[in-house]
Amino acid sequence: MRYRCIHSAEEVRRFPPIDVSPCQTISQASHHRAEFGVERRWEAWRKSRSGGIGRRAGFKILFWQQSVGSIPTSGIELVHDIERPTERVPGPGTCYTGSCALHERLMDILLANPRCYCAGVDRAVQIVELAIETFGAPVYVRKEIVHNQFVVNRLRDLGAVFVEELSEVPEASLVVFSAHGVAPSIHKEAKERELRVIDASCPLVTKVHLEVLRFVKEGYHIAFIGRKGHEEVEGTIGHAPDHITLVEDVLQAGTVDLPADKKLMVLMQTTLSVDDTKVVVNALRERYPRLELPPTEDICYATQNRQDAVKEMCESGIGLLLVVGSHNSSNAARLVEVAQRRNVPGYRIDNANELDSKWLEGVELIGLTGGASTPDEVVQSVIVRLKELGAGDVRPCTTAEENVVFQLPLVLKEAEARFPTGQPATK
Repeated sequence: MRYRCIHSAEEVRRFPPIDVSPCQTISQASHHRAEFGVERRWEAWRKSRSGGIGRRAGFKILFWQQSVGSIPTSGIELVHDIERPTERVPGPGTCYTGSCALHERLMDILLANPRCYCAGVDRAVQIVELAIETFGAPVYVRKEIVHNQFVVNRLRDLGAVFVEELSEVPEASLVVFSAHGVAPSIHKEAKERELRVIDASCPLVTKVHLEVLRFVKEGYHIAFIGRKGHEEVEGTIGHAPDHITLVEDVLQAGTVDLPADKKLMVLMQTTLSVDDTKVVVNALRERYPRLELPPTEDICYATQNRQDAVKEMCESGIGLLLVVGSHNSSNAARLVEVAQRRNVPGYRIDNANELDSKWLEGVELIGLTGGASTPDEVVQSVIVRLKELGAGDVRPCTTAEENVVFQLPLVLKEAEARFPTGQPATK
C-alpha cells in the first residue's frame, strides 16, 4: 500500500475520514510554538480504518501554520503520543519518504488477466485492416465489425465504411461481414447483388451455426438463450427460424412454450454470462426434463475467462469494478453484472473520459478489465487517468493464460486469388 504526503489543514479538510476541529490544548505542542512561532494550529483524530494511517490504528494529527517574514506557511505532523511528537514536515512540497508526518492512503489497481481482445475479435479487426491494405479503400463492413467505438472509429479513419444493410453497398463492391455472424439470407442477398464478400464471423459463432443446422437435421427444436436484437442472435436464429425459440431470461424460461412432440436442445449466445445461462437452463429443464445440452459448451472461452477473472477480483476484495467497453458490447455488460451480483459496484466506461472520480471515493482497491472487443490501449489510458486521480500500484490478477489464435491469412489469400491485389474495392 502506498501513501501520499498532505501538507496543509486545507488539504486534510477534503478527506472525509478526518474530522478537523480547533485545538483546545495549546500546551501539548508548546515546544513547536516556541521553536517555529506557530500562530494557529488544529488537532484531529484519525480513527482506525483498515489498520489506520501507516497501518497503525489511532493517530493524533497536529496542523500548524507559521509566518516566515510576511509569508505564511503551513504543515502537519503525525503524533503517536501527544507528549512525544514525530518529525515535523517543514512545509508544503517537502516529504520524507516513508516517515512523512501524514500520508493519504492511495488506492491500488487490480488488473484482470486475461482481458480485452479475444482471438475472434482480433481476427475480425485484422481482416478489415488487411482488406483495406490489399484492395484499397473503401471497404464496406456490414454492421460494426466488433462492438467497440474506438475500433470502429479507427477503422473508419483507415477507409472502412460501416453500413447497416447490404442495400447501402454499391453493387460489386467488397463487403466484410462482422464478427457476430450473419444469417444465410444475408449471404444470398450479397450473391444476388454480386458483392465480393469476406466473412469475418468468429469461428466460435460459426460453430453454433453449424450446431443449429445439425440438430435441426436430426429433428430437434432448439431453445436458444440470447438477447433479442443482438446481431449474433439474429444471425443464429436466421439459420433455422422455424425451429428455434428465443429465451432471453429466467422469466421467459418459466413461460415459454416449446413443442411437446419434438426432441429439445438448448444452445446459447457465445457472449452471455455463464451464471445467467445456468439459471435459465435449470429453469427450462424443470419444465422440460427432456431438454438436452450440446456436447460442447457454447459460451466462448474468452467470455468464460474474463468473467472468471472478475469473480477472482471480487474475491480479492475490490471495492469497485471498472469495465472498459462500449455501450453495445454484450460481453462488457455481462462483466459488470458479474461484479454487481457479488455486491461490488461496477461501471462500464467507453474510455477514460467517462471515468467519474466520485466512484473512487472510499475505494482502496479498484478492479479493472476490458471487454473482449476492447483494445488494451484503451484500458491503459484508463490506468493513466486513475493514476492522475491518485491510484498507486497496478497488480495483475491472472486466472488463465490464453494462446488461442484464429488464422486469418487463409481468408485473405482466398480473396486475393479471386480479386488480384490492387483491384479497386468498387467499380
